[in-house]
Amino acid sequence: MAGVAPGTNAIGRRIEELDTPALCLDRVLFEGNLNRMAAFFRDRPAKLRPHFKNNKCGRIAQAQLAAGAIVGMTCAKLGEAEVLADAGCRDILIANQIVGPTKIARLVALAGRVEHLRVAVDAIEQARAIAEAARSAGVAVGLLVEVDIGMNRCGVEPGEAALALARQILDLEGVSFDGLQAYEGHLVAVADRGERRQRVCEDMAGAVATRRIIESAGIPVQVVSGGSTSTYDVTGTIEGIDEIQAGTYPTMDAMYHALTPEFDIALSVAARVISRPKNDVAVLDVGAKGLGHEFGPPKVKEHTDADVRCALSEEHCTVQGACVGDWKLGQVVELIPSHACTTCNLYRWIHLHGNGTVLDVWPIEAAGKMT
Repeated sequence: MAGVAPGTNAIGRRIEELDTPALCLDRVLFEGNLNRMAAFFRDRPAKLRPHFKNNKCGRIAQAQLAAGAIVGMTCAKLGEAEVLADAGCRDILIANQIVGPTKIARLVALAGRVEHLRVAVDAIEQARAIAEAARSAGVAVGLLVEVDIGMNRCGVEPGEAALALARQILDLEGVSFDGLQAYEGHLVAVADRGERRQRVCEDMAGAVATRRIIESAGIPVQVVSGGSTSTYDVTGTIEGIDEIQAGTYPTMDAMYHALTPEFDIALSVAARVISRPKNDVAVLDVGAKGLGHEFGPPKVKEHTDADVRCALSEEHCTVQGACVGDWKLGQVVELIPSHACTTCNLYRWIHLHGNGTVLDVWPIEAAGKMT
């Protein structure tokens, strides 16, 4: 994990004084993102259930909840859910399949700590195992049947297959059928916003139709949950969709900013120039081990539109471009990662700053939570 516990020593320092690499968050831009997303959902039927996988930081989750228009939090891992409970979140959805006796024992223990706990399922064997453990522990776990609307990952087929699983869940004690999960993840990176809107509406129609089929069979559907940062303004307006699992909007990154430019990039990684091998080349002290790069190399803050090339190796970022000419050895440069979620997972601390001065240092408690 990148970053050493800074305690309070970093508070009051300038970003350029930090030991590097350091994960940084601009308070004004961060708060603006929270308020912008909350305002969109404040008077709409659908509400936010933000995805904790973006930042894994309890203080950020608390800020999201405080911003409003939020019914609870989403996460991908039990370890993340446990951190959310520690942070005071009382309504949690684990948008993933929980399988195996060790994880299920942790799941039911968590159910005893919060008001509402839900988990995605796509097989009756999974539901039965959770039901048995929950019944033995005297707790209740809500189940969302995951419907595959084109992601081709987890989930049952829309329609009758989802209805059949819902009916089987109704016969189990210790769990309840609460609704559906449908994630349009295969469409979140469609570059053209009009095409993205059209395709999301087409594929999410399968989830809404499945809801109607189940309701027509006399089975209540409390919630249909899905969505993302880049589809919030589409999925969040579809009748029959109740929750939007937007993740990246608090921090943003280079990829999602290109898709939803109304949100600002608040996240950066501060790195230091450690070598100047050529006039137009600088080497920084952060590489693939400190920057999520699934969606491409990072960008240099303040030079995102310039002809600047960044190349990552394990421990180095080699930057080439005209802007490098004035960089000095030891100078701190801020990089914008292409993928915030995997970047935050690499750090233990995030430095909240205003105008470049560190205001607070927040732990990223769920970093590295793989189970």
